[in-house]
Amino acid sequence: MGPEFTSSSSSSSSATDRRLSALVRHLTTTSPSMGSQTTVTFSPTSGFHGDSVFNHVVRAPEDPILGVTVAYNKDPSPVKLNLGVGAYRTEEGKPLVLNVVRKAEQMLVNDRTRVKEYLPIVGLADFNKLSAKLIFGADSPAIRENRVTTVQCLSGTGSLRVGAEFLARHYHQRTIYIPQPTWGNHPKIFTLSGLSVKTYRYYDPATRGLNFQGLLEDLGSAPSGSIVLLHACAHNPTGVDPTLQQWEQIRQLMRSKALLPFFDSAYQGFASGSLDADAQSVRMFVADGGECFVAQSYAKNMGLYGERVGALSVVCKTADVASRVESQLKLVVRPMFSNPPIHGASIVATILKDRNMHNEWTIELKAMADRIISMRQKLFDALRSRGHSTYCCFFCVFICYADAIFETNVLVIQL
Repeated sequence: MGPEFTSSSSSSSSATDRRLSALVRHLTTTSPSMGSQTTVTFSPTSGFHGDSVFNHVVRAPEDPILGVTVAYNKDPSPVKLNLGVGAYRTEEGKPLVLNVVRKAEQMLVNDRTRVKEYLPIVGLADFNKLSAKLIFGADSPAIRENRVTTVQCLSGTGSLRVGAEFLARHYHQRTIYIPQPTWGNHPKIFTLSGLSVKTYRYYDPATRGLNFQGLLEDLGSAPSGSIVLLHACAHNPTGVDPTLQQWEQIRQLMRSKALLPFFDSAYQGFASGSLDADAQSVRMFVADGGECFVAQSYAKNMGLYGERVGALSVVCKTADVASRVESQLKLVVRPMFSNPPIHGASIVATILKDRNMHNEWTIELKAMADRIISMRQKLFDALRSRGHSTYCCFFCVFICYADAIFETNVLVIQL
């Protein structure tokens, strides 16, 4: 006779106990193989005998960016600077949580009606709507005509990956051109998504500025329809951006060759201190009625690094196309991370939809941007006063400007 589950009290078994008892009786009577003579054998993957089946796995090198942080944390020196991850720090070298972010979080905590239910596959609706307005402008014709579809993703990296996966499945060209140099994660993201990665000239070491002629030549020779990655502002890692006039020439060239723009907007408002100024390059491409992709991140401009808050927006020719694109983006997201997390996106939406909080955010954002610019100047002046070369000064300056560094370099300066 099979085992019985009984309540510890003298009263009759609860309904739950009776159901469990019935289930156990069913299993023991219908599964003879579960009897006492059953022999249990271990598979080769059990690890009880012999070597690990993963003995062939080699140790991977540390990530060139995040690996610097690992080395930084291990270094016992009391006077050290982490020039790896592009993250804003206070005078004490600590991460800064914006006052408006703390305020928004407290509001969310105090709202007892909030629950932890799954978000839809595309994410938090308010967040998506407000993110599109932030990058394209509240009066954008593309938004007004419902030609924009936006899905919440895992910060900028996740937004790039979702967009790249969609393009690999549904776009007729599988080649993406990225600037040389660019953020170290870009080639990996696009390659693993199934795209072929090529580069176009961008930075000129001789002038320490934009190689604009080389950029135009390389994009001019790219096959029609190719995808082109563009940094919306604060190019990482050089900090060198085209002027508005140069952006217009880039736009005209790309549209004449039907090249598809894919913007990476990781620093909106963080470069100049103005959200609108840092979005001008994107808005120029949207204003002409053409199509483009935009990946957004709130890691820098709201200090939400660990919350992984981002969005992918696709600007289409018609509302119908945008709707169909969104349906396919869902099929990319679902097996990748199912649906995005709710907390970080709720913080962003809370701030963006409240006028006073939005204004408070822009003030704090401007203060961060101004401090970065000020620190660059102070570093430049300190190096120059000690007789360091102009090259060394410039190298250090654009490290601070771009909020990043060349990913394989560690810079140590004694002032």
